[in-house]
Amino acid sequence: MRKKILIVDDNELIVEMMSFILSANGYDVKSLPSGEYIMREIDSSQPDLLIMDVMLPGVDGINLCRILKHNKATEKLPVIICSGSADLEKTLLADGAPDDYLRKPFDLSTFINKVAFQLAA
Repeated sequence: MRKKILIVDDNELIVEMMSFILSANGYDVKSLPSGEYIMREIDSSQPDLLIMDVMLPGVDGINLCRILKHNKATEKLPVIICSGSADLEKTLLADGAPDDYLRKPFDLSTFINKVAFQLAA
């Protein structure tokens, strides 16, 4: 059975590129342009991994990750946070931290390796 990945990012180009790469590597991919309906989408599609931007319309991706990690229904869902910020390492130490981070722009092999690692964990 193919692993399911949910991408939450308002940048259509990034979503298109990630979706293409992930689909080409055998993953089922869905996306949302904001975090507004993330719980509904997680409930309906049951993703195996969440890839989420830090800067989302109306919500901070770090805070949204914290909410997900403190919710019994989603606490085990692996989350990779994406950002152009250089200080993402600090987010991995915070309460309700994501499982990994991806700095934009990202290297293709780094992206695929991080996804594969989280899905294997």
